[in-house]
Amino acid sequence: MTLPAPRTAGAEVATLHHDPRSDWPDEARTFRDELATIYGDGDPLPDLAGAWVARQRSANTRKAYARRLRTWEGYARSAGVHPLKATLPLADAYSRHLETAPTLVRVKGGRRGETAPTGKPLSPSGRAQALSAAGSFYTYAARLGAVASDPFAAVARPDIDPDHSSTEGLTPDETARLLEAARAHSTRSYALVALLYLLGPRVDEVLSLNADQLGYDRGHRTLPLRRKGGRVQSVPVPPLALDALLTYLASRTDGPLFTTSSGRRWSEPEVWKHLRVLARRADLPQAESIKPHALRHGFITDSLEAGVPLHEVQDAAGHRDPRTTQRYNRRRGRLDGHPAYKVAAAMAERLENREA
Repeated sequence: MTLPAPRTAGAEVATLHHDPRSDWPDEARTFRDELATIYGDGDPLPDLAGAWVARQRSANTRKAYARRLRTWEGYARSAGVHPLKATLPLADAYSRHLETAPTLVRVKGGRRGETAPTGKPLSPSGRAQALSAAGSFYTYAARLGAVASDPFAAVARPDIDPDHSSTEGLTPDETARLLEAARAHSTRSYALVALLYLLGPRVDEVLSLNADQLGYDRGHRTLPLRRKGGRVQSVPVPPLALDALLTYLASRTDGPLFTTSSGRRWSEPEVWKHLRVLARRADLPQAESIKPHALRHGFITDSLEAGVPLHEVQDAAGHRDPRTTQRYNRRRGRLDGHPAYKVAAAMAERLENREA
């Protein structure tokens, strides 16, 4: 069967054009537009980078990848090299640059979103993630024929101790003091800290929730946490956390789960800052550097300390590899059982005997 040719006599065939970029997530469009102001719409980099960000599964991953590629793009541009023309020597130089380059931190009292390069250099794991993100972009670009190869493929990655995490841990007593400080501060503070500790989520997994997502499943009140990679896992909310959350919500069932006084969603930077306020009130020694992740560490460590099997803690934490869960376990090699204490005690006893 032969289809008839479209009629064109007297009029042109109307054709609707759809821009695929309109289907990209906000993070991808924003990053693409940012690069377009630097390189122009005719350069392939903005669309290529935007498409690469768009294909990442979760909003948190898209933000992180855009941030890491933005750092690399700025470095390449400062060296007078277009990112799509970068070679292995420049990628090697960037790797060394990350070892000492200060990270961006928010300016105290500055404009909303204002940052300055005053933070500590990236940790080995942070550098590895930055190099991995750049490599992921070039692998994608090579697949589309935009570059001949990935300049980061042969860059040496930092050595990372599989048994160490740089996040400072809390003792159960310190966690209790933080919860007490949060309860004394506000119902919102108490609900947040209770969820971060008793469920062990990443902070973005909690802040992305809405009030109407508090559910019910076979006798359990639940929350759906969107894990890394976009996987959704329903987790139970234990009574202590549930009571704190319901008191805070006060029958509210719409909008973000955690909001500011103006009703907008509470942001991660605001939570980081607020947690340090609470830690100072609790007189914690790590008050100036505490992160929400410290409560996730506490959840994993205290669960294992209570005798919960590793595979159950791994599942509750949303880890795909038990070795990742063990990295969070502060019970391993904990300092209160370090041999140095026993050696020092024995030597102190000898010294006392010599003086007697």
